Amino acid sequence: MATGPSYPHQGAIAWRFAANVFVGSTIVWIVLSRFDVSPIWAIAAMIASTDPQVDVAKKMIRNRLINVCVGAAVGLLFMVVGFTPWKLPLALAATVLISSYWLRITTMWRQAPITAALVIATGLSKESAAAGFHAALLKVAEVVFGCLVGVTVSWLMSRVWPVPETAEPSATNEKGKLNPAVEKAP
Repeated sequence: MATGPSYPHQGAIAWRFAANVFVGSTIVWIVLSRFDVSPIWAIAAMIASTDPQVDVAKKMIRNRLINVCVGAAVGLLFMVVGFTPWKLPLALAATVLISSYWLRITTMWRQAPITAALVIATGLSKESAAAGFHAALLKVAEVVFGCLVGVTVSWLMSRVWPVPETAEPSATNEKGKLNPAVEKAP
């Protein structure tokens, strides 16, 4: 079982990752285009949530979804507070502290403040608070949809086109600590 992203992708793994991204982005584009929704956030989430190794993709989606939910909750909470020029930086700082001290998920932790920024910026760009909430929740739904497509494509492609296990040690051990057997890149 892999413990970290399978990057750098080379050989068959690189081709499988390219196929995952091609299939996933095609699915996201077609589905969201039918609803007249820009697929860009969903595609970004899909790419971040796909991997030729399904166990890595599952870890990525779990961590990403937890952080998306935290970021969305903090962003929506700060939207309720009312307008202030300090709303965005305060929300981002609060989200980082929640991620650092409460969640402590090292993989994809930056997704929480990114989502909070997305929610607040989307909300501030609308003419009413209700329109802002709706737009912000739509963006979060796009990210969640992209994540689900990414892990689903990873799983399906692993059944259709299995990738051979690599003999190279992972950069991190099961507890997420650096593996001393793996040299750091210069």
